[in-house]
Amino acid sequence: MPLRWALLVAVSALATTIMELAGLPAALLLGAMAAGIAFGVNGARMSVPRGPFIAAEAVLACLIARAINPDIVETFASGWVLFLAFVLVIIAATSFMGYVMARAQVMPGTTAIWGTSAGGAAAMLMLAEENGADARLVGFMQYVRVVMVATAASVIAAYGFGATPGAGEAIDWFAPVDWINLAFMLTVALASAAAGQVLRIPSGALLLPIVTTSALHAMGWLEIELPEWLLAISFALIGWRVGLDFTRRILRHAAHALPAIIASALVLILFCGGLGYTLTVIFGIDGLTAYLATSPGGLDSVAIIAASTPVDVPFVMALQTVRLIAIMMLGPWIARLIARRLP
Repeated sequence: MPLRWALLVAVSALATTIMELAGLPAALLLGAMAAGIAFGVNGARMSVPRGPFIAAEAVLACLIARAINPDIVETFASGWVLFLAFVLVIIAATSFMGYVMARAQVMPGTTAIWGTSAGGAAAMLMLAEENGADARLVGFMQYVRVVMVATAASVIAAYGFGATPGAGEAIDWFAPVDWINLAFMLTVALASAAAGQVLRIPSGALLLPIVTTSALHAMGWLEIELPEWLLAISFALIGWRVGLDFTRRILRHAAHALPAIIASALVLILFCGGLGYTLTVIFGIDGLTAYLATSPGGLDSVAIIAASTPVDVPFVMALQTVRLIAIMMLGPWIARLIARRLP
């Protein structure tokens, strides 16, 4: 068994490197998931224990909390009605699309609901896991859309608006770390995740750490420090948790549903592009800012594109962050509501 895990780590590192060189978003997560799928479909009897998976959730919560900075809060406060209206419209559209796909039995149960949810892909994976959906198929749906949306956003930014995204910075894997601060941050996040589990809060292992770490960060009592090696370990655990559960039967089902998944992603991209155009026409927001703000991609990939193009970054990140938090809070309730209306 140790040899299998060592081989999995090596294959994951190779897959991640290839995806990084290809410029794919969320390569750390996708590389581990791809390696896990390769091992899972070939009969490897391996799985990530629940404890390390919850710890990875806590680290992801810190990553999300770090994105909630004062500029985003100020931008949201100045136009909260507009933000909430657009967020609710996007959530309603993705939920309806998930309902249609579930009715058509493209995916089983509530899997289509989580697979079409326009939140952070890694967060949707964990919410699906905690709420009884098939996280393997949710991951497949989410990352097909992430790649499509990130590609479309980059192409539209470059050729539609003449923006020239800069080259990504080299990753410093072992940058200096304040170990005391890191230990305090992890203690708060892990304790919050454990409390979320004990109190049986829906998606509490992810939501409660986001609330506590973002609140302490906003008050200046906590510095959120996330070294690259810690993110790599956490994303690998999440990717392996999903990938290792794949079987050949599940993979065949995912491949069979691929045309419907691609079609749904295209519809979502066009719909959100229409919302961005509405922002431009009615409120005078520049086109690229509006498009990226309403883009249904992952928060990380949109942030990378926004940071390297001439847009209103706080506006983009405010709308993206509010949507992520809203879908995490409303997602379990929406999934249960739609599940009751399925045959």
